[in-house]
Amino acid sequence: MTRIYLIRHAEAEGNLYRRVHGWYDSLVTDNGYRQISALRGRFDNIPIDAVYASDLFRTRTTARAIYVSHGLELRTRPDLREIGVGVWEDTPWGELSHREGEMLYEFNHSSPKFQVEGGESFAQVQKRMLEAVRDIAQCHPDQTVAVFSHGTAIRCLQAAIRGLGPGEMDGLGHSDNTGVTCLTVDKYGICRLVFENDNSHLPEEISTLARQKWWKSRESSLADANLWFSPLDMEGEGGARYRAARADAWRDIHGPEAPCDSEGFQQDALRCWRQDPHKAVVAAMMGDAFCGVLQLDLERWASEGIGYIPFVYMAPEYRKKGLGVQLIGQAVSAYRPLGRTRLRLRCAPENGVAQRFYKKYGFVKVGETQGAGGVPLDLLEKDIGFEETDGAR
Repeated sequence: MTRIYLIRHAEAEGNLYRRVHGWYDSLVTDNGYRQISALRGRFDNIPIDAVYASDLFRTRTTARAIYVSHGLELRTRPDLREIGVGVWEDTPWGELSHREGEMLYEFNHSSPKFQVEGGESFAQVQKRMLEAVRDIAQCHPDQTVAVFSHGTAIRCLQAAIRGLGPGEMDGLGHSDNTGVTCLTVDKYGICRLVFENDNSHLPEEISTLARQKWWKSRESSLADANLWFSPLDMEGEGGARYRAARADAWRDIHGPEAPCDSEGFQQDALRCWRQDPHKAVVAAMMGDAFCGVLQLDLERWASEGIGYIPFVYMAPEYRKKGLGVQLIGQAVSAYRPLGRTRLRLRCAPENGVAQRFYKKYGFVKVGETQGAGGVPLDLLEKDIGFEETDGAR
């Protein structure tokens, strides 16, 4: 009898930025590394004979919690990957809700009809996960193995072991990041669940599910809202919306009496927009409601591997709701395919709310500069590149 601990990866960018990450290779968040540390403590005194993970960065990194401390090698298998979602990869969940609501409904309910272009069906994931686990067990008879995989893939396997097919999985729970499922596999390949989705090693303050409500009911809080991004036409009505956002941000930071160079800001945004009208200046949207603006300068500091963000803005009614990080995720999505390994932006030292926000999400001060009218600004940067050490910290 082989015992398998099936473990979901630590919190990764898709979980934080609210984007669809199946086979898309994403980084582990700072909170995810705290979860990995907690997972390491859980398994300190549990004998493990072998460790497997999907070949994606977030699972390989999470697996370090066990294979390093136990002196084992990591074996990777692509058949342990998350469900592949083809053309949906790295799309904001909010965009799918806005544009492909029917297909998203089928995904959320594990419909047998679900399959997007270039992606997998739930039945295909069930089959490959069941075959992978049985093969691993056959290679390790009467041993204990740790296997690192992904949320939907694990849920598909749990359903398959119960004899549930696609469309019958709605009643199953959701695994927290680094949640542990234990199962046994006998010599005939029969799998039995011992326990599922246990996150008892996670303090509430670092649990991903503890701060999200979507998995508890169909009624989500504003903090669970998923944004999407619409290009602003800087030569049309989008220009006026951008100008208003800039003026509001300036007043909020510097006060109503400080003169705002609205024309200068707009000309700079127009220059960026011409670099790429689809990505450089976008509105953050919640359904049909305008929530904010993200401006990217695709040329500045490009030779240094830096993705520069001249402007991040949330409308007043959407501030301090946990939504702003999705704008950072949009910047990562735009810059990573261009080979950028760092994000850079400027922030007023006296803007305490923004300073705390950027620090929370991994930005650090790397220098100082001057903004419009000689206003002193901090230069902040965040790493978005992949570390060759599989994220060892």
